[in-house]
Amino acid sequence: MPTDGTAAVDLGAVRDSYDRVAADYADLLRDELAAMPVDRAVLGLFAELVSADGGGEVADLGCGPGRITAHLASLGLSARGIDLSPGMVAVARRDHPRLRFDVGTMTALDLPDRALAGAVAWYSVIHTPTGQVPAMLAELARVLRPGGRLLLAFQVGDEPSHLRRAYGHEVSLVVHRRTPELVTRLLAEAGLPVHIRTVREPEGREKSPQAYLLARKLPADG
Repeated sequence: MPTDGTAAVDLGAVRDSYDRVAADYADLLRDELAAMPVDRAVLGLFAELVSADGGGEVADLGCGPGRITAHLASLGLSARGIDLSPGMVAVARRDHPRLRFDVGTMTALDLPDRALAGAVAWYSVIHTPTGQVPAMLAELARVLRPGGRLLLAFQVGDEPSHLRRAYGHEVSLVVHRRTPELVTRLLAEAGLPVHIRTVREPEGREKSPQAYLLARKLPADG
């Protein structure tokens, strides 16, 4: 798969890979948040800010098996999940039957303009080449209401890595690591300026620092 900044992501390969690993992925990561205080703190801050803004629907974009969606709901948010992989959505619906999960792509969300009070992209832009990220961020800005919050999490670095095997299965995935400075600039260009940035060192299986950016959509006259 091409990995230069102008190449388009192979959505079919990403979908097939996550369909293949969905059940084992869910089992492996099911309780991971319990051992991740920084991750919980960042998600808690996002939830508190959305609630302070008056609440409203939030979407976990690239939700996988729904563990982050469920955590957001446990924090009092009206949360739903959207994922490219039907296999992941099936697992999410099985594990969290009271929440809504839909198959969809972050490049063309089936949502009205300004529909969301907040959105989370928790390691879900990592398979998109940098040249395609601005279009994706423009789509996220479209569905956020003015003042809406966006939380991004991603691995820090400047070189892509190729995954041929993950979660016990053969896959075909490219993980694009990026610097917080680059993503902050891309967000600002999309009308989503960053107001909180956190980076932590790798833990456990991680091989790279982890970045968390909280952005807020500018008002129409912003």
